Amino acid sequence: MKRSERLRAMLEGLRASRLRLTPQRVAICEVLATSRGHPTAYDIYRRLHRRFPTMSLATVYKTLDALVRLGLVSALGDAGDGMVHYDGDTTPHINLVCLSCHRVQDLEGVDVRALHQRVAARSGYALHGARLVYYGLCPDCQRKTGASIAEGA
Repeated sequence: MKRSERLRAMLEGLRASRLRLTPQRVAICEVLATSRGHPTAYDIYRRLHRRFPTMSLATVYKTLDALVRLGLVSALGDAGDGMVHYDGDTTPHINLVCLSCHRVQDLEGVDVRALHQRVAARSGYALHGARLVYYGLCPDCQRKTGASIAEGA
């Protein structure tokens, strides 16, 4: 799904759930729809605070909760930093989480659609999304700590 389609879906979802589309909520959706990263609620708040100085962190959380409940955003959970990270891309894909620097990134070039289809076929579920997360040390942290890829295998 393209970023513009993702944004449109988020805004339509919020509207359908009877949440007012304030400029702050639209901006939160824009951050999620266009971000290549996996921000926390605080990251989003910090990024938008200068533009919306009266926006509260509670507004960010309430908007994120609604988007997650609607299945339009994924809550990835803790990346070892005690904070929930969010992903605006709900298509089946792989996330990589570094347990040292807490970076979360998508693994490009691995098609998990076949796995998604097999799970749906075997389970009988009408799947609305998937989250596949691998935990380990990123290449930068491996260099810093002297750990090798083989140690995690």
